[in-house]
Amino acid sequence: MVDNEVEQGLEEVAQAAADVAAAAAATATPKRQYGRTLEFIMDVALQVTVEVGRARMTIQDLLQLGQGSVVELEKLAGEPLDIYINGKSVARGEAVIVNEKFGVRLTDIISPEDRIEGLEGR
Repeated sequence: MVDNEVEQGLEEVAQAAADVAAAAAATATPKRQYGRTLEFIMDVALQVTVEVGRARMTIQDLLQLGQGSVVELEKLAGEPLDIYINGKSVARGEAVIVNEKFGVRLTDIISPEDRIEGLEGR
């Protein structure tokens, strides 16, 4: 009877050790968990906007626009294009043509510090 109790106690200790090992393994692999988290968000859609320039005009001027009208932008020709992701400025680039389609070549990634300063200026 004592041997049976000892055997049962050893089984409980072994099970507890296995539970501790499983918990430790789950918390001791942050890269693995980070990878899973990153994989989880990889298919999240983001809105990418490339801004060529801006203009302000009155409603009267807007109503007079027609085919062939030219809208003068605040930016000069050759200035970098602004690139926004979900409305936040993240980079600047230049227009390119690839396989007869327009594209943007990134020339400058805005640092996180500069992005924060831009938010404070609002």
